[in-house]
Amino acid sequence: MTLILDRRSLVRGGALGLGALLLPGGGAALAQLAAARGFTHDVASGEPWQDSVLLWTRFVPASGASARVGVEVAETPEFARIVGGGTAVTGAFRDWTVKHTVAGLQPGRTYYYRFTAEGQVSPVGRTRTLPSGRVAEFRMAVFSCSNLPFGYFSAYAHAAARDDLHFGVHLGDYIYEYQRGNYPSPREAIAARLLEPAGELIQLADYRARYACYRADPDLQRLHNRMPIIVSTDDHESANDSWEGGAENHSANEGDWTLRKAAALQAWREWMPVSDQPWAAYEIGDLATYFRTETRLLARSQPLSIAAAFRSGGDPAAALAAFRDGPWRDPARSMLGSEQEQWLYGELRRSARARKTWQVIGNGTIMGQTRAPAAAADWLPPEAPDYVRDRVRASLLAARAGLPSSMDDWNGYPAARSRLLNAAQIAGADLIMLAGDSHNGWAFELAEGGRRAGVEFDAQSVTSPGLESYFRASPNDIACALVTTNPELKWADTSGRGYMTVTLTPAAATAEWLFVESIVGRTDRVTRTHRMRTRAGRRTLETA
Repeated sequence: MTLILDRRSLVRGGALGLGALLLPGGGAALAQLAAARGFTHDVASGEPWQDSVLLWTRFVPASGASARVGVEVAETPEFARIVGGGTAVTGAFRDWTVKHTVAGLQPGRTYYYRFTAEGQVSPVGRTRTLPSGRVAEFRMAVFSCSNLPFGYFSAYAHAAARDDLHFGVHLGDYIYEYQRGNYPSPREAIAARLLEPAGELIQLADYRARYACYRADPDLQRLHNRMPIIVSTDDHESANDSWEGGAENHSANEGDWTLRKAAALQAWREWMPVSDQPWAAYEIGDLATYFRTETRLLARSQPLSIAAAFRSGGDPAAALAAFRDGPWRDPARSMLGSEQEQWLYGELRRSARARKTWQVIGNGTIMGQTRAPAAAADWLPPEAPDYVRDRVRASLLAARAGLPSSMDDWNGYPAARSRLLNAAQIAGADLIMLAGDSHNGWAFELAEGGRRAGVEFDAQSVTSPGLESYFRASPNDIACALVTTNPELKWADTSGRGYMTVTLTPAAATAEWLFVESIVGRTDRVTRTHRMRTRAGRRTLETA
C-alpha cells in the first residue's frame, strides 16, 4: 500500500498503517488521506462467475488528476504467466476507485491479481472463480453489521486467515451513517476506533469519507485481499430503517431523501467490488444458486409502526387487531418490488429445474417469525432508558395480538413473505435464506400455508451489539424464551459477535456460527462455535 503519512501518524497507528485514521486525532489523518497518492486502500474482488471476476482498487496519481490503471491476472502469485487483464480510467469523478471485470478465466480456479499505474504496483490479491459441473463441497463466509467504533473487526481477521472459503457474502450494514457519539455513545465506543467524518452522512463526500475510514482498517483490507466478496446493502449504507421514499434517520432539514439516497448508492458502488446490477444470480456448479437481492432502497414499502396503531385512541387491543387485519396484511406492501419478485421467482424455478440441490437467497433482514416472549417484561435493568421500555411494552402488546416484534424485517411484510415462500414451494426449491441486521445469530424452519418452505440461517454481527446490551437476563434464558415462544425458531444466540459460514454439499447444508474472543482488542481468535444442519429435501433443522 502506497500512502503518504507523516512519521508521527504512522507511529501512532503502529502496524495498522492506514488504521492511524481510526485513532484519536483522526481528523488530521483523514486530511492526510485526502492528500495521499498511489494505491491507498489495497485491492478487492467480487462478482465471481465461472469465467470472470470483478477486481477493485483505488489509485490517486501524483498529479491528483485522472489516471489510467492496468490490471494483471495470473495463476500464481509470482505472475510467471499473465492470463488476463485490462485497463481502466479513474479520477475524482469516481473518488479514484477502479473496477474492472476480467473475463476468459477458467471455472473453479484460484487466481492472483495486481494493478499497475504510473510505475507503481498495488498489493497482490487472491480471488477465485465459481466452479462448473460437479461440485462436492462449497463453503461461504457470511458477515453483517460492522459498526466500527463498537470494536475491532476480529471476525474479518479470522476469516481472512482461512484457506477453505470459496467466497464471502456481506449482507449489509457494512458502514453506519451516524455522527460520532450517536451509536455508539461516547461511553460505549472504543477510544482507538474514532471514525471519520465526525458528522452524520448526508452528502456524497460524507459517504465517500466514511468508506475511506472503514476501508483503512487492516483486517477489512486483508479480508477483501484474500477472497471475492459478494456484497448487498441493508439500511445503514444509507440511513437507519430506509425504504424507497425515506428513512427513520432522515428528516426534512437534512434535504431531499432522493438526493441522499443517490449519494449513498453512488459511494457504495464506487467503494464496493460490485456490479451496477441491483440483483444477480451466481451459479455454483450443479450444487447451488446464490441470489443477491436488494431489499432496501429500490422498491421497499414504508415500514409500518406499531406505535401508530395506538394513536387512534380507544382500546389498545382493538386498535392492534384492526392494525393486524388491515395495514399489516396489505398485499400491496413489498420488500422486493414486483420486478425483482418476478425475476427471483423465475430464477428459483430455473435453478430447481436444473436440479441444483440448493437455492440460497441473501438479503438484509430476517424472515423467520419472531414475537416477544412474555418473560421479556422482566429482562429490563432498572436503568433502562424510556425508549427501550416503550419498545418492550409495544412488543408485548403486539405479541398478544399475534403481531411480530419488528416491523422492519420480513415480519412486517407478511404478504410479501408469503409470496416468496409460496413461490419457493411451487418451484420445488430447497430454499436457504441468509440474513443479518438483527446483530444476533438465529436458525429458523420456515413454513407457509402449513407446509415446510425452507430454512433460514442468520449471521450475528461483526461488532454491533445484540440483545445482551438491552437486557439483564442471561443470554441463555433469553434464547430459551425466544425459542419456546416462536415455533419457527430452532436456535438463537443473543450475545456473541463474529461471523457465520455455510457449507453446501449434495447431502446437506451446514451453518456454523463462529464467535470471536473479543472486539475490544485486535485478535483473530474464535472461542466457541455452534452448528446447525439441514439435509437435502427435508427443509428441517438439526444440531450438527
